[in-house]
Amino acid sequence: MNLTYKDINLKLVRSFSIMAILRYVRVAARLAFAIVNNLYCIPAYVVWMMALRLARPLYAPLYWRVEGLMYHWLLAMVSLWTWTAGYEIVESGDEPTVCTNRRTLVLANHQSTADVPMLMSTWNPRPGVLSNLMWIMDRVFKFTNFGIVSMLHKDFFIQAGKAKREVSLEELREHIHQYYIPLGRQFMVLFPEGGFLHKRREISQRFAEKNNLPKLEYVSLPRAGALKVIMEEVGPHREQAGTSKSDNKKENNVNNSKHSNSKILDTNSGDSIEWILDVTIAYPDRIPLHLIDVVCGFREACSTHIHYRLYPSTEVPSDPEAMTNWLYDRFIEKDKMLEEFYRTGQFPSKGNVPSVSRTVRQDNVRYLILHLFFMASTFMQYKVLCALLSFIW
Repeated sequence: MNLTYKDINLKLVRSFSIMAILRYVRVAARLAFAIVNNLYCIPAYVVWMMALRLARPLYAPLYWRVEGLMYHWLLAMVSLWTWTAGYEIVESGDEPTVCTNRRTLVLANHQSTADVPMLMSTWNPRPGVLSNLMWIMDRVFKFTNFGIVSMLHKDFFIQAGKAKREVSLEELREHIHQYYIPLGRQFMVLFPEGGFLHKRREISQRFAEKNNLPKLEYVSLPRAGALKVIMEEVGPHREQAGTSKSDNKKENNVNNSKHSNSKILDTNSGDSIEWILDVTIAYPDRIPLHLIDVVCGFREACSTHIHYRLYPSTEVPSDPEAMTNWLYDRFIEKDKMLEEFYRTGQFPSKGNVPSVSRTVRQDNVRYLILHLFFMASTFMQYKVLCALLSFIW
């Protein structure tokens, strides 16, 4: 049977309409799943932690180990959203396993709301990372659905804005001694740019022009305030770097920490940061993914590249000005690496060692077990709540 041009056009329109409908159905299904996933995972985590708080005064190390494990399980749910949306992650550069069981400061470039989910997905298959990690994130995240989880895990919420910068840095200093050290956390994640690239690029380039610095295109010039505080408190040169004022402040913080957290954890409480893990995130075609893409899968399947460079913490100068210049050099280096990546499709090799890429793989069986655990926990907690309410009334 011969088809006319009109018949062919009609068939094409119908097929495109069906594809569009299926796409919207998929988006709606993913959104519904993410909402339900939050409803049976986050409350289950919170209830378990509140119940176990009763035992924390007796044996705090067990409480915090269980909390870290369940925190990792929650972040695995986020990595599932990324995985099922088809957003593959490819790692390259130095192998981060040398940081295992070592205090490590992670410095990452910041482009969008997908940066944190991407790092969660990258580190989910690596044992001992997400459970021993402290995020330094914008205070606004405290008021999201994940805010209560981060508060219970003792992540740090930094306040944006010049007016609150000094106060926020002092709060970070105290937080390090109250939680990061006593809890034996190993990884601390910092986004030194202080905001998303599209918001910071123009300001960064104006600052660079005024201060005779390179104008960066793929990253913005970082802020060194948080790095200085971290290196003063847990850096390898902290005894030399602190002024008498900061030393007095530190002594007060340590005393307060000992008083309020004397039974938290004793392991690694005196260790310094040993490694700086410099993380460069590169999205395909210079177009960042966003959290809405991770949740709903709006964007087509693609690969995000994450490149690592490791530096011993002793390479970071103790002098504040030299430390700032060292941090600038890292981001100038990032800008050059990203320029080459978007030009050639590969990050530059380090020395004579060829750059080797490795695709991050997730464990679907583990995802299934974790879902069953959280659903069973929610069901059991609901039954206990109903029993308590019937007993009271």
